[in-house]
Amino acid sequence: MTPSPADEPAPRARRRRNFAGARPVMDDVARLAGVSKQTVSRVLNDHPSVRPETREAVTAAMRSLGYRPSRSARSLASGRTRMLGVISFDAARYGPASVLTAINTAAQDAGYLVSSIALDTAEQDTVVRAVDRLSAEGADGVIAIAPQRWVGRALADARLGTPLVVLENDVEGGPSVVTADSRTGARLATGHLLGLGHRTVHHIAGPAGWTSADQRLASWRETLTGVGAEVPEPLLGDWSAGSGYELGRALARRPDVTAVFASNDQMALGVLHAFHEAGRSVPEEVSVVGYDDIPEAAHLLPPLTTVRTDFAEIGARSLRLLLNLVEGHDEPAPVEPLVPVELVVRRSSGPAPH
Repeated sequence: MTPSPADEPAPRARRRRNFAGARPVMDDVARLAGVSKQTVSRVLNDHPSVRPETREAVTAAMRSLGYRPSRSARSLASGRTRMLGVISFDAARYGPASVLTAINTAAQDAGYLVSSIALDTAEQDTVVRAVDRLSAEGADGVIAIAPQRWVGRALADARLGTPLVVLENDVEGGPSVVTADSRTGARLATGHLLGLGHRTVHHIAGPAGWTSADQRLASWRETLTGVGAEVPEPLLGDWSAGSGYELGRALARRPDVTAVFASNDQMALGVLHAFHEAGRSVPEEVSVVGYDDIPEAAHLLPPLTTVRTDFAEIGARSLRLLLNLVEGHDEPAPVEPLVPVELVVRRSSGPAPH
């Protein structure tokens, strides 16, 4: 004889009602697992006091009922929303865009969502309003991709109450910082060209006031000075291939120029275009080195020697550092603030011409 719905075991009856449209709640999980609602909450938030057999019973009940905890329930239980904020500047450039992608991936792996704000200006009031907005949305912490020095100073001066990590900056006495080792990168690039016999190295720098540009410029100058080489007047670009091309045209008219170090690959691409157009062969007459190792660098003609920056590692380290601050670990995992770089030698650099 087929039993009536009233005769069915409680779990099966409840599953039938759930399929009919009723969404299971925490009370349902507690009842099925034979525990309190507080215990279910502890399981959801990975509380260490829950016994393994109890955790397994609660997990099995959630699977049986098709229970999915809401973000609001988790927020109430843990005091956190599991949402992080990211503020970015000049987000269309390869470096910041790559870091943002890495942060999103690492946050997803850690069970967090990301809310992003892209700013056009870096004035202190604008930056503070952005952090306040993310805090009002419930962000547990904020990462600021802040490549300009004044952005780092604005964040340091704001004295915000929200856990904050700043990327690509060297602000002192302020928030926690993660950045690539630009000084070592510039030294490797310049030293590589000097080692090929070039008497000096001309430099196309990024815009003044950008932390990475300033650090690469300073390290390029120090490397030349350290070996007694002439220090040419640096040329300031704006990170674009167009600026590299225009500055490269000026260098191409000078027969004494045999080596050029550009502060990013886009500007190096413009330099290659300018020398090709002027009939100056690379690397037979002029060697060119870029910075960042964009995906296209290996496919340029000639393939570009460059300094590789691990943007994915920058994003991952910044997230680990922020989660250490947000989750308040008694012994937070150490995070090295300087991300190493490496020189990738390809065919755009060669021995100095005789």
